[in-house]
Amino acid sequence: MESSAKTVLIIEDHVPVRLAIVEKLKKNGIATLEAKDGEEGLQMALEKHPDLILLDLIMPRMSGMTMLEKLRKTDAWGKNVPVIILTNLNPDDKIMREVVETEPAYYLVKADWKIEDVIAKAMSFLSK
Repeated sequence: MESSAKTVLIIEDHVPVRLAIVEKLKKNGIATLEAKDGEEGLQMALEKHPDLILLDLIMPRMSGMTMLEKLRKTDAWGKNVPVIILTNLNPDDKIMREVVETEPAYYLVKADWKIEDVIAKAMSFLSK
């Protein structure tokens, strides 16, 4: 892969959602990496250093919240990589306050978005 190619890591345990996002990103010329839980996602993020991470919060083995906290504490790259959170949690919930403290680039409540919305938001971050 050439260095100018943008890469997005999708960390999502719901396979149909993950595959739909991957398919749309690839159609837009974006390289993708996939992880099914926070533990796998953290390892992949630290090894591959994607340009953007799309992160579900409620997952097995390691939640997205725990993964994001660990990522933000690793190094300069982990502290600054843009992360778009994909969640069903209401912004008023306690966990969402924790999310804000870990400085995601953006979050989308799943009930409010379509795959196209996620792709548009991802593309806007990748073009910066």
